[in-house]
Amino acid sequence: MSYSSDQQLDCALDLMRRLPPQQIEKNLSDLIDLVPHLCEDLLSSVDQPLKIARDKEVGKDYLLCDYNRDGDSYRSPWSNTYDPVLNDGAVPSDRLRKMEVEANGAFDQYREMYFEGGVSSVYLWDLDHGFAGVILIKKAGDGSKKIQGCWDSIHVVEVQEKPGRSAHYKLTSTVMLWLQTTKPESGTMNLGGSATRQVEADRPVNEANTHIANIGSMVEDMENKMRNTLNEIYFGKTRDIINSLRNVYDLGDMKKQQSVVNELNRKLQQQIN
Repeated sequence: MSYSSDQQLDCALDLMRRLPPQQIEKNLSDLIDLVPHLCEDLLSSVDQPLKIARDKEVGKDYLLCDYNRDGDSYRSPWSNTYDPVLNDGAVPSDRLRKMEVEANGAFDQYREMYFEGGVSSVYLWDLDHGFAGVILIKKAGDGSKKIQGCWDSIHVVEVQEKPGRSAHYKLTSTVMLWLQTTKPESGTMNLGGSATRQVEADRPVNEANTHIANIGSMVEDMENKMRNTLNEIYFGKTRDIINSLRNVYDLGDMKKQQSVVNELNRKLQQQIN
């Protein structure tokens, strides 16, 4: 049985959603080797873990993605320059650049408040009837307490400015999360998952409700919902399954506990009778 390119792409994307997020780059490379004619579609459709670069001009880290890439260079949201140097690289308009600077400051505070560390970056670009942008957040565990992990969130927003003082916002969010623990009692355990959600909303635009405030509230609400989804569906369900299959308590201790329970039941029955 032969499959069309669209069917192969659907199957490939469905497979990528089920593979561990901490191995996305390797799995994507292996998948492209199997279906090289889908290379461009896969690279543009599969979100990969964010990478960190250093802006040497201002001494701050920023995140790399397709939205701040031009050729082989990446633009820093802090200095608005490309590394390696690219003199004719795409940059936002003056109005949008000012908003981009404010947005990076706002989400830098948001990241510190919610994640207590990590790196965030915001990139904006002009559209015919408004603008679009991406908010990136990455927080990697430091390995303390024998726990490693990483959170990557990618929020792509499209803003259509309407006549009057309102705008239509379309937000597409992807979160990738994985954790690995190594303890003598349970050994090495890997948990991971990813999710993508989309929401649209009309919001007023005035002195109190600027574009940054509107986008910020949507991103905050979306991240809270997706965090709960990952916790309940991915991690909660996995924990229930593991607990039903594997017990970290010693068999002798369990027998002693059961013996105490049986003795208590026997005493209660004697009192009742």
